[in-house]
Amino acid sequence: MEGQYDNRGQTVKLLPQIERRFSCTDFLDEPVGDQDITLILDAGRRAPSAKNRQAWRFIVINDSETKKGIQNAAFGQEHVGSASLIIALCTTNIDYRMPNGQLSYPIDISIASAFMLLQAESLGYATCYISTYDETKVREIVSVPYSMKVVMLLLVGKAGSRGLPKEKKSLHEVSSFNHW
Repeated sequence: MEGQYDNRGQTVKLLPQIERRFSCTDFLDEPVGDQDITLILDAGRRAPSAKNRQAWRFIVINDSETKKGIQNAAFGQEHVGSASLIIALCTTNIDYRMPNGQLSYPIDISIASAFMLLQAESLGYATCYISTYDETKVREIVSVPYSMKVVMLLLVGKAGSRGLPKEKKSLHEVSSFNHW
C-alpha cells in the first residue's frame, strides 16, 4: 500500500472499510438482520444530495421469489439471486439538473449507495454494485412508478469467500493539483 501523508508528514490511514472492500459474487445463505438493514438504509438516507432534495427511494428486496425475478432481470447473474438482500436505489426526480447542467440523480444515488456500502462493510457484510439489468423488468417487479428510475442495485450479504480488493491505479495516475 502506498504511504499517504498529511501536510505535517504524519501517516494518514484510510478507513478500514475502504481498504478491505471488494465486489462480492459469492454470498452465504444467511439473512441480514433487521437492525442492520435499518442502519444500512439510514446511512443512505443521511447522504448529501443536490440542494438536499433527497430525491430517492430505497427498496429492500429479501424475498427469495422476488430476488429470483431480479436475478432474471439482471440477465441471470447468479450472485444477484444469492445475495441476502438487494437494495434497489431509485430516483424520484429524473429531470432535476444542477446549475452545472448535469442531472443530479446519478450523483445523488451514487453517494447514497457509497454510504450504504461502507455501513454494510462496517457491519461485516460484503456488497456488490449491479448496473447490468433490464430496468423495465426491475421496475415492474418492485412496482416502481413509470416516472421514476431504478438507478442501481446494491447486493448485501455475508461473503462465502473473501475476495481481495482489485488493484487500483496509483494516486498519481488519477489525481493532480490545480490543473489536469
